[in-house]
Amino acid sequence: MIDVYCRQQHGGNPLCEECAQLWDYAKERLARCPFGDEKPTCQNCPVHCYKPEMRQRIREVMRYAGPRMIWHHPVMAIRHLIHNRRPRRS
Repeated sequence: MIDVYCRQQHGGNPLCEECAQLWDYAKERLARCPFGDEKPTCQNCPVHCYKPEMRQRIREVMRYAGPRMIWHHPVMAIRHLIHNRRPRRS
């Protein structure tokens, strides 16, 4: 999503410095996620691992790139929609 956002908003190819920083931060947070492969989507996650500033930045990216993902990565977008519909494990 960050790649789609950066290309269309900043003309990034490769990512601009701001988006590269966000990408590195997101990768680090995902690597340290206590849920591992069973990670829920961010809005359903009980643990908010992003700093408020970074959370706002990633929300901007998701709001912009989310609806466009079906055109750029259709299989990934469909898998994400299916994953969101699965009931959470307790």
